[in-house]
Amino acid sequence: MKKQHWMVKQEPTAYSWDDFVRDGKTAWTGVRNFQARNNLKAMRKGDEVLFYHSVVGKEVVGIAEVARDAYPDPTAKEGEWICVDLVPVRALAKPVTLEEIKGVPVLSKIPLLKQSRLSVMPLSSQEFNAILKMASARKRN
Repeated sequence: MKKQHWMVKQEPTAYSWDDFVRDGKTAWTGVRNFQARNNLKAMRKGDEVLFYHSVVGKEVVGIAEVARDAYPDPTAKEGEWICVDLVPVRALAKPVTLEEIKGVPVLSKIPLLKQSRLSVMPLSSQEFNAILKMASARKRN
């Protein structure tokens, strides 16, 4: 099966990339949006995931990988909510800001720009690779 690409958003004041790296793995719990839930259901072990800091920073900061397919979210008190396990792969050489993403035509239709409140979103291979290329274009200071 072909590898898929995703982006997850998280406020760094709640759970940052550094927290994720320190933990070495996390269950991506607490998603309570039906579209985001459906995206989690579509994730498969081995899929690549961009980690985006929302609210503070507004930038893609790292790459993760799906370590476990969807399973029932243990934090859900009611409803059929699910989560996946993610593991960090590596930090980006340079974070890619929301403003930079807005300036790239091939990224003009990504859910980050069209559905800004969506916390789990698909990316095409072309979109995923465009963001990675932007991250490697210049080194972090």
